[in-house]
Amino acid sequence: MDDDCAVDALLRAREEGATVFDTSDVYGLGHSQRVLGRMLAQVPRESISITSTVGAFRGTSVNAYSSLNLHGQVEQSLENLGVESLDVLTLHHTDFGPRDQYLREARETLEALRDLGRVKALGMRAPNRLAAGTATSGERNQVNAARFAFLVQQLGLKVITTPFNPLTQPPGSEAADSEEDEDIFSFARRHGVATMITEPLSLGLLTGKYRPGTAFGPGDVRSRITAPALDAVQRGLQPLRDRFGSTPQDLARVALQYCLRRCPDSIVLTGFTSPQQVALNYQGLKTALSEPDYEFVEAAYAAIRAELQEVGEPRSSEAASVPCIPGAGQPAHVPEER
Repeated sequence: MDDDCAVDALLRAREEGATVFDTSDVYGLGHSQRVLGRMLAQVPRESISITSTVGAFRGTSVNAYSSLNLHGQVEQSLENLGVESLDVLTLHHTDFGPRDQYLREARETLEALRDLGRVKALGMRAPNRLAAGTATSGERNQVNAARFAFLVQQLGLKVITTPFNPLTQPPGSEAADSEEDEDIFSFARRHGVATMITEPLSLGLLTGKYRPGTAFGPGDVRSRITAPALDAVQRGLQPLRDRFGSTPQDLARVALQYCLRRCPDSIVLTGFTSPQQVALNYQGLKTALSEPDYEFVEAAYAAIRAELQEVGEPRSSEAASVPCIPGAGQPAHVPEER
């Protein structure tokens, strides 16, 4: 999107009440940060919080969390944003090398950045469920509850970022619960850690914009989505269209209200493509869903999840609960613009 339009949208979000802005060093290879920096130059720094992710890009380093790489990426992010500090620095994955070779080095580097005031708090990305099974260091996509608790303690994590949307099995549901795993929201509460959720609209799928024949460009994370899955989502959204309206804004309103109700203690991170979209998203939050409406919405999304399970591809040990849908049970390791 046009940079001027993006800055206008960011300013509009702040006017509407947004207080947290999330970016990453790999979104547009720093371009997202520089655009956000243009907005930050126009508002009081203390009026908002900035979160930025590091670790997806390791440059020529052996590990993304080596001291030099961490220092370099954080300082470059601060320069791109035009600020002196990040409110939250989010670590993109849990891979600190074989036998956590770089964990101590990363911890000392991050402590130094906090002491210098360059980073105020640390966060980490996680899947929305933590398994009780075995997961070893050096596996980016494998993380269990014991290992994540270990990293929370070792790094002093204050925030967990996780994908969640109406296509994800909700916390506390019979389908999501088992003796072998724990939802990330319960884990966060037990450890006194805040949560932020990404992909609340499942990268736009829940707005109904993408039909089964939609062609996504090379490198687009949505190119993983199968035609049967898109068809299932479209059919499943029809009851919501009939009750709440058929525009993408109508469906976005329902999905965002669902996420805010399901995850009332979480910050919800929502992308945008225009100032108008930002305004419509906020307008849709001003009137809460009634209890009958919410029960209707829950039933409609549960039906979509059930159908997606039927059309889903076979799972590998690292696959999602619904492997064809972004955010439906797995950590997102492919960066996208926000």
